[in-house]
Amino acid sequence: MTLNKRFLPLLLLPLVAVAPQAQTPKGKLGYLNVQAAVKAMSGSANYLSVVAKADSDLAARQKTIQNLAKTANATKAAKDITALQNAQKAYAQAQSSHMQAINKAMQPLAAKLNPVVAKTAKANGYTVILDQRVAAQSNLVVYANAGADLTPAVIKALK
Repeated sequence: MTLNKRFLPLLLLPLVAVAPQAQTPKGKLGYLNVQAAVKAMSGSANYLSVVAKADSDLAARQKTIQNLAKTANATKAAKDITALQNAQKAYAQAQSSHMQAINKAMQPLAAKLNPVVAKTAKANGYTVILDQRVAAQSNLVVYANAGADLTPAVIKALK
C-alpha cells in the first residue's frame, strides 16, 4: 500500500497541531541605578562614604597592578613578577574586605529600598530589574533602552 505524496502532509497535520508549543511568557526587563536611588534615601551617607572609599582604594590598587604588570612583562625578573602577584593578592583581599563593608552598610538601606523597587516594578509591568552598575561592569547588558530605566520612578516613590 503506497500513500500518495499529496496526502502525507494531511496525515501529519494532526500530529503538528497537538504538539506542545514553546511559549515564552511576556516579561519586561528593566534596570535601576541603585547608587542614585540610595543617594535619594535618608540615612545613606555612611553607605555612600564606604562605597567611595572602596572605589578610590581599588582604583589605586588597580593602577599599581597595571604598572607592575608592565614592569614584569618588560623585565621578566622574578622580583617584579612576585611583586605583581603580591599586589594582585592584596587587591583580591581588599576587594573582599570592601565588599563586606559595603554589604553591611547596605543592609538597612536595602530593607527600605527593595520593597519600593518591587512595588514600583510591579506597578510598571516589570518582571526583572537589574542593578545598572553590576550589569555594566560585568558586561551582562550590552544595550538597554532608556525607557527600561526604573530609577526615576523608584526615586519618586522613595520621596
